[in-house]
Amino acid sequence: MTGSGHDPVTRGTVLAESALAGDRRALARLLTAVEGRTVVAEVALRELHRRAGRAHVIGITGAPGAGKSTLVNAVVRQLRRDGRTVAVVAVDPSSPITGGALLGDRVRMQEHAVDDGVFIRSMAARGHAGGLAATSGTAVTVLDAVGYDVVLVETVGTGQSEIEVVATADTTVVLEAPEMGDEVQAIKAGLLEVADIVAVSKGDRPGAERTANLLRTMLASSEPTTARGDIGGSRPRPKRPEVLLTTGATGAGVPELVAAIDRHRASLDEEALAAARVRRASAVVWEIVAERVRRRLLAGELAGETDALLRDVAAHDVDPYAAAEALLAAYRGHTPREEERG
Repeated sequence: MTGSGHDPVTRGTVLAESALAGDRRALARLLTAVEGRTVVAEVALRELHRRAGRAHVIGITGAPGAGKSTLVNAVVRQLRRDGRTVAVVAVDPSSPITGGALLGDRVRMQEHAVDDGVFIRSMAARGHAGGLAATSGTAVTVLDAVGYDVVLVETVGTGQSEIEVVATADTTVVLEAPEMGDEVQAIKAGLLEVADIVAVSKGDRPGAERTANLLRTMLASSEPTTARGDIGGSRPRPKRPEVLLTTGATGAGVPELVAAIDRHRASLDEEALAAARVRRASAVVWEIVAERVRRRLLAGELAGETDALLRDVAAHDVDPYAAAEALLAAYRGHTPREEERG
């Protein structure tokens, strides 16, 4: 179908056209190319980018053990009952041996495997900070472009630093488990400060209602904040994010959560939606810029100079700031050859 013998431009074009036509195998291959940052992916993305911008992108984040995957599974089930198509980007911990995703989320979502209205993709974090994979934003663009109504982004579950999802999502749901003792710490660390909605998971457990009430009190008394980061600009947190009780295993509270997500989307005016699009575009563009710079410095004519500078830093003969300036100067003075883009 993809014509393995064809050149990258042809393969990229065919993959994009096939994915748009509903070919799930082509879509899976395209996302693999995206993770590999290949020329095939670049060609396809140039074709697909103008078609994106219609999906509701929902980020679901929270500490390990909060039950994110179970809740995402229940949310997908509810969205399908509502008649909406859903794609899931589930960022998994990386294998320390292969660097690939451990695929735990796809195992837990097997009930949706035969549903043509659901597409699930696990992506490896590969050491990328912030709870997402480096190419998560690009994957979201692809899934948006091929026509999914909702794209769910589940972060890796590394703790309270997972605020990068705000640059990708229109609506961010922060999941808190009952009686984990981290409510105050989460407020301080900033995870709850990016929340549009807070969901207390495992709502059937003792202490869940108490946790929800405590979070409501804390959020109601805190000042609105503006979440900032190196990418994606800024976004004010709602004055009082809704706090809901959910139980992913049974589905209790999930219809209410989906309704709250829909209310948040409906509450966004054109300015807020435009800001969300700029955040998402910034995340994708800066990821491409960083990768292009890194690739050019580590390959071809500049590889030797880069290696020598890194060795000088390791030997404490050159400080890292001077090395970074030297590498940027070398990058600026170098004309890239076409083959270095692949």
